Amino acid sequence: MEQRQLGRSGVRVSRLALGTMTWGRDTDEHEAAEQLRFFLDAGGNFIDTAAVYGDGDSERVLGGLLGVLVPREEVVIATKAGISFKTGERKVDNSRTSLIADLDKSLSRLGTEYVDLWQIHTWDEKTPLDETLGAMDYALNSGKARHVGVSNFSGWQLARSVTLQNPLFGKAPVASTQNEYSLLNRRVEREVLPACIELDVGFLAWSPLGRGVLTGKYRGGMPSDSRGASPHFSAFISPYLDERSMRIVEAVMVAADGLGLSPLEVSLAWVRDCPGVTSAVVGARTGAQLRGALSAETVSIPIPVREALDEVSAE
Repeated sequence: MEQRQLGRSGVRVSRLALGTMTWGRDTDEHEAAEQLRFFLDAGGNFIDTAAVYGDGDSERVLGGLLGVLVPREEVVIATKAGISFKTGERKVDNSRTSLIADLDKSLSRLGTEYVDLWQIHTWDEKTPLDETLGAMDYALNSGKARHVGVSNFSGWQLARSVTLQNPLFGKAPVASTQNEYSLLNRRVEREVLPACIELDVGFLAWSPLGRGVLTGKYRGGMPSDSRGASPHFSAFISPYLDERSMRIVEAVMVAADGLGLSPLEVSLAWVRDCPGVTSAVVGARTGAQLRGALSAETVSIPIPVREALDEVSAE
């Protein structure tokens, strides 16, 4: 699998990353192990998780596979901090105390002394940015994180963070940002991607398959075994079941049929090869689903088809 430089860092990551949001909840340890084997066999090295995924179970499952299926030093592990559901409701807390506590718990669950990329999961309006960035400095200086980044920041939030984290002043540089990006959601093209290109920040695309909708699985209704039917993910999927999204899905189906590819391959290759994208994070419930996504590694979309998809999905 082709590897790309992560921003200005010395890290090279596979252009497809293994997402683990379902691990420990909808994906058990055996399925997770199968996914990791397929991913490693395909040449992937970049694995993305978060403290909040499955209330820490995603990290626990991944930690149980490190040193068993793959030596720790042969993979790039990214995790995130700052979001919790301790009271049953989503809470964002980017205070230094909360973030460092999350980091320590992540390291314990992963069974490792460091993570390769530690990300602030989302913006926190109630915590001063300087305090949040100070936690990133601590993570880097303590050796608990090799690199730091942000996630779900807007263009100005990213630019402000990168500016304050100038390594010339001994600050931990922002290596990357992770935001949603797909044919169904191209909002990052307005500010975030241009900022990444201008500031030399790596861009990681989450949900490149439009939360699974771009595979075409929801064209005929709601499959009983899909994420859309899951109590954990139904609200996550429903925004992309509207009329506009379905028009884009139909265009992808037509393109896929004409190219002799699957809609998944077309949608994933489109995101992966967009300007400024470092890696696309692919999550799957089963090993078979992941193997289908990994087949996109050998796919490239002809320029006329890309242009047609760009037009039909323009926001």
